[in-house]
Parts: sequence; structure tokens; C-alpha cells
Amino acid sequence: MALELRHLRYLLAVAEHGSFTRAAEELRISQPTLSQQVRQLERALGAQLLDRTGRTVRLTDAGRAYARHARSALRDLAAAERAVHDVQDLSRGHLRLAVTPTFTAYLVGPLTAELHARHPGIGLTVRETSQDRIETGLLADEFDLGIAFRGPHLPGIAATALFTETLTLVTGADHPPAEPPGPLPVRQLASRQLALLSGDFATRGHIDDYFAQHGVSPRIAVEANSVQALTEVVQRTPLATVLPDAVTHDHPRLFPVPLDPALPTRTVALLHRADAYRSAAARAFADLTHDLVRTRAYAPPPPDPS
Repeated sequence: MALELRHLRYLLAVAEHGSFTRAAEELRISQPTLSQQVRQLERALGAQLLDRTGRTVRLTDAGRAYARHARSALRDLAAAERAVHDVQDLSRGHLRLAVTPTFTAYLVGPLTAELHARHPGIGLTVRETSQDRIETGLLADEFDLGIAFRGPHLPGIAATALFTETLTLVTGADHPPAEPPGPLPVRQLASRQLALLSGDFATRGHIDDYFAQHGVSPRIAVEANSVQALTEVVQRTPLATVLPDAVTHDHPRLFPVPLDPALPTRTVALLHRADAYRSAAARAFADLTHDLVRTRAYAPPPPDPS
């Protein structure tokens, strides 16, 4: 029997769902057909790839080894197809971009506008997700580029520093701090109510580490899973929050309050898979990202320690 790509996709679908029924529904084929095709693959290879004895269908040892190579083969074939269809003059193309959530508030809009102005034929898909998910998605060829924070990264991920992001305490313009002008000692936040990003944000972990380092336990009155929600809350209440300076600058009704000591900075980076094919669209987007960072005068990144 000649193996075809569908046999690989069928096996991986069953392995992913742990069920012939759910895999057949996703593939839009009948369960008997799916089972027959996987059996054909096993007979052709002379090995049992799936353990069907439990309530959940699982890969055998041989199946795990085969599935690993099957995923790699399908990923490489998809990259090959994109390479064939890649148009060097950028009259058409498509880019899959993943970003951590805070960048949606101030960076995705300008980048999209610049891409459309320079290369209107290039389509863009933007996915907002965690940094861990960005890196695994790049390795699995689900994304072409990612915007997140520099290191440490998964093996196989390459990062190019873009700029330095600074976080600052922020209040509504109608609720400035009562303290005298100048940096606010961080210990005074122990008595202040805050609205912060939820714990699934890398930014929240950065903020929590800062508070813990200085022995401060602020009273968290509101947690939100979007920067836009925080800006709305802070503009209308006496609550304070912590946001990137770039977000604060774009909102005239927000009032930055420097802290003493200042929150640590972070290096924003453009991520890609080190051995991935770089399409013309991906190269063009990387170029315009660096151009935009320079023209908007973001703080330059620190030197690469390596």
C-alpha cells in the first residue's frame, strides 16, 4: 500500500483527540473509514501505532516515534507549499503573527497600519496568546513571527531585540496621587487599592515579583484579562494600575506615577523559529517592525549579553 498524506493526518488526529469518534468528526469522515485507514497504515508499517484497549486511544511506543516524524514531515511540507507560493515582489502573501496581550493595546495597530500601507496585498492573521504558547506555536509552524519578551527561550527559538518596555504605576487623570511630586515610595502602595492584569499575563508575574522583592502586598480590588478593561476602570475610579509607558502615553486621561524604586524594564523581542523558512512577507514585516520602533522613538534595547 502506498502511504498518502491523509494517513499521517488521520493518525495524528486520533492521537490528538484520544478518540476515533472525535477525530472523525473533526476530519468530517465516518468513524469506520477512519479506523480502516489507520489499520491500513499499521499494516503497511508492520507495527501497532495505537493502543485501543483503554477508554482513551493512545499512541504506542512505536506510534509516538512515528507521530513525531509525521508531524515534522507535515510541517516541512506546509513550509514548502508556502515557499512555492511566496511572491518576492510582495504583491500578495500572508503572515501569521502571535503577540502577548499587552502589545495588542499599543503595537499591533501601528504595525498593521504600516504593513497595509506598504504592502496592501499581504494578509495578516493576529493571535493574542501567552509567550509559552507563542514559542510552541512557532516550533509547530502555527505562526511565522511572534512579539514577546526576550529570553530565556525554548530551544530552536531565535529572538531579535526590538526595544525596552518600561512599566509605571498609573492613575486616572482625575485621581492623581495626594503625595508630593516626585517618585512614590513603593511601600506606600501597601495601603492603596489596585486594578491589575490577571495572573495568566506575563506582565502580572513581572509586577508580582517586583512587589514581593520589596515586601509590599497591595490590595488588589480588580483583576482584568485585558489592558483596555484596566484603562477604562482606572479612568473612572480612584484605583491605580501598572501599565507599559507606551499605553499610558496613548491615553490622555491616564496619569503616570513614577515609583521608587522603579519597576524593572523588559526587552521586547521579535521571535521566529531558527530553522524556519522566512517568507518574503515575514522578512518585510520584520523590516517594518524595526523601522516603526525607530520612528516612534521607543527606548533602544540593552546590548545582547551574549
